Amino acid sequence: MIELTTIPTINASLNGVATCLLLAGWIFIRRGDRKHHMQAMIAALTVSAVFLGFYLYYHFNVGAVTRYERGGLLRALYFFILFTHIPLAMLVVPGCLAAVWHAYKKNFVKHVKITRWLWPVWMYVSVTGVAIYLMLYTF
Repeated sequence: MIELTTIPTINASLNGVATCLLLAGWIFIRRGDRKHHMQAMIAALTVSAVFLGFYLYYHFNVGAVTRYERGGLLRALYFFILFTHIPLAMLVVPGCLAAVWHAYKKNFVKHVKITRWLWPVWMYVSVTGVAIYLMLYTF
């Protein structure tokens, strides 16, 4: 059984891995390497799904709120990041489902149309997920 106290570190690590996989997927598709792009993006989706499972498990057991104790400029920065991260994170799930659906159906015009906005949003959510962890647990 995984200790609840280790889940935030696991989640930050999963976000970091997702960031690397998203970047790899972007590089692969820019090079025209669809096979490796698909593998990287499926891996990013899988890692993000595992993150979501841990995230929900943690907050169902610990509670919905994690308090940020610091003040000043760091507090303002933390809440700016958090309040942009949350709604964008909520867009990633349906966006991913739509992007995968269109890729599966080989409708790459719609897939690209979705991923042009989805990829930067997903990257932002992954990077800011790590930033939120660092601000909560290390600063």
